[in-house]
Amino acid sequence: MQRPYNERMVDSAHRTSRADQRRQTEARILAVARQVFSEYGYDRATIRAIASKAKVNPGLVIHYYGSKERLFAEATRTTPDEPIAGPPDQVAEQLLAALHAKLTEEPTATLAMLRSMLTHPEAAHGVREALRHQQRQISLGLSADDALLRTALTGAITLGVVVGRHLLQLDGLRDASPEQITDLLRPCLESLTRSPAEEPSAER
Repeated sequence: MQRPYNERMVDSAHRTSRADQRRQTEARILAVARQVFSEYGYDRATIRAIASKAKVNPGLVIHYYGSKERLFAEATRTTPDEPIAGPPDQVAEQLLAALHAKLTEEPTATLAMLRSMLTHPEAAHGVREALRHQQRQISLGLSADDALLRTALTGAITLGVVVGRHLLQLDGLRDASPEQITDLLRPCLESLTRSPAEEPSAER
């Protein structure tokens, strides 16, 4: 016998409400985990600490994410930057725009990887692969014999600026505006992303 329409609607609303609650709880746990990993790194962060800050039982964290390793993988998953391509001046501006975004808002997922990379192999692998991907993109437009060195330097510089501002909080770098930082870096990145044949001559 079919149940009344009102009862079916109540059951449907109840199931939807429970599904929404689950999604909200998962999202809250993930956001807290991202922050805890970025503050303490993989080794020092604990499921208990994450659960406490997310106001849930530690067992629920494991129920949703399975393990600390899997939670870390989800918390450090990042959206790739826009592809880098074009003439050297455009490449430099794209790098500076990506850096500007990381300086404007604290990139917690990226910081979680950076703080963890010296002690956690998965984090080190993630950082290394992201930099290699950037190197491959930039090197496509370079005809220099030292293209690999140039692209490695661009990655090291931008990575170092993010670490210096957000993790080390270096004087000057910590309080400078993103515009100040990117303006100072522009000549350096333009030089690195330009092939030697395109460099202005000494006489100029």
